[in-house]
Amino acid sequence: MRLVLDASVTMAWLVERVNAKEAKLADEVLYKVQGEEAVVPALWFSEVSNGILVAERKGGIDPSQSARFLGMVDTLPIAEDRTQSSVVQATALRLARVYGLTGYDANYLELVLRTGRTLATFDQQLADAARKAGGRVFGDPE
Repeated sequence: MRLVLDASVTMAWLVERVNAKEAKLADEVLYKVQGEEAVVPALWFSEVSNGILVAERKGGIDPSQSARFLGMVDTLPIAEDRTQSSVVQATALRLARVYGLTGYDANYLELVLRTGRTLATFDQQLADAARKAGGRVFGDPE
């Protein structure tokens, strides 16, 4: 199962999820990504950086933990989707309108639908949109 990795799951590797089922799912995604390349839209990098800053500002982690986390993430086979934005933008905008998503989340959905990969996310609205559009979500029954 090849994955599109959402920042919400990535951040669960740094800041543990309160929900035990989600924490377990995050561990399963990490295990999966360690063995097989995941793909992310370009905005994933900014979302992860912002998530780290939010966690630091809330006092949950310190910069040394952030650095170790980024070092770990850098060792994983996570690839940025290199499709031209002009190809992605019109489809992502349409998907955002149809499914009531943000433009950011619609980029993940577009990538899932274009590549046929499975979405790894904790964003319920995005997961629901992926299912409605015919995509697969990690953790769903096969």
